[in-house]
Amino acid sequence: MIPVGGQAVIEGVMMKAPKSLAVVVRRPSGEIVFKEDILHPWAERFPILKWPVLRGTLTLMETLILGIKALNYSANQALAEEKEAKDIGFWTMLGTMALAFLLGLGLFVALPHWISAYLGGLSSFRFGVESFSFHLLDGWIKVIFFIAYVWIISRFKEIRRIFQYHGAEHKSIFTYEAGQELTVENAKPHSTLHPRCGTSFILLVLIISILFFSVLFPFLPQLASWQTWSRNLIYVGLKVLLMIPIIGLAYEAIKLSSKKAHLFWVRILILPGLWIQKLTTQEPTEDQIEVALEALQRVLHLEGQLSPKPVV
Repeated sequence: MIPVGGQAVIEGVMMKAPKSLAVVVRRPSGEIVFKEDILHPWAERFPILKWPVLRGTLTLMETLILGIKALNYSANQALAEEKEAKDIGFWTMLGTMALAFLLGLGLFVALPHWISAYLGGLSSFRFGVESFSFHLLDGWIKVIFFIAYVWIISRFKEIRRIFQYHGAEHKSIFTYEAGQELTVENAKPHSTLHPRCGTSFILLVLIISILFFSVLFPFLPQLASWQTWSRNLIYVGLKVLLMIPIIGLAYEAIKLSSKKAHLFWVRILILPGLWIQKLTTQEPTEDQIEVALEALQRVLHLEGQLSPKPVV
């Protein structure tokens, strides 16, 4: 059995295996369309990228690029049925990724840090960036921001449909991992909550960052003589750089948890991520599960794991 992951897109699902990818979308007319790709992972070309920790950050970058392309394809198919789909340009994709990266850093790194610094400077608190209290507060603010962000976007009808496809993706993967025939009837009873989900990954990144910063920052050279704004700017920059090993560690933890999910202590550790998924997944309809299963069957066929090839 090969590892398979997925992503909900607009009116469809992307499924990704080690060396192939399939995006399946249902058009407004009800017609199901698809796009298949053979992948050439960076790690296959550069063996150093297979090293633990390092491979997590590179895998995330590669997945983001593929995810943006899949969203672009689904938008063309689901929202503009009469318009011929066009691949997203390199510079457009680069600009989209850069904007998303900057917004993410601003909302989940810079802003929580500045709020923590402000509260830490109040006379009733008086703690600095070198203290555990600072990073505990910083981490809680990040978690609250993340939950609030997900809750707010889940109020939109279009996002709720994407979250339904997210649930369909999880049900399909559970069916495959259980060794069952890939049918809607077999997929429906499965949970919409999966321990390898990207939502759990993000929460794990936030938790590891709390521990990582709390241990490391007290040993960094103190900048007490610097002005407050410049000192905090340097600290925020360090946090951005440190996200590389933090993401790598979270990736390794997710991989380990998927292999040891039968252990009681692992099930306890992954519970918070599953709770958050109650916001990012919804119970799908049968036709949404059908789309997810179609994407899964196509990617398995490309990997040589399924025959004959499904027909839309």
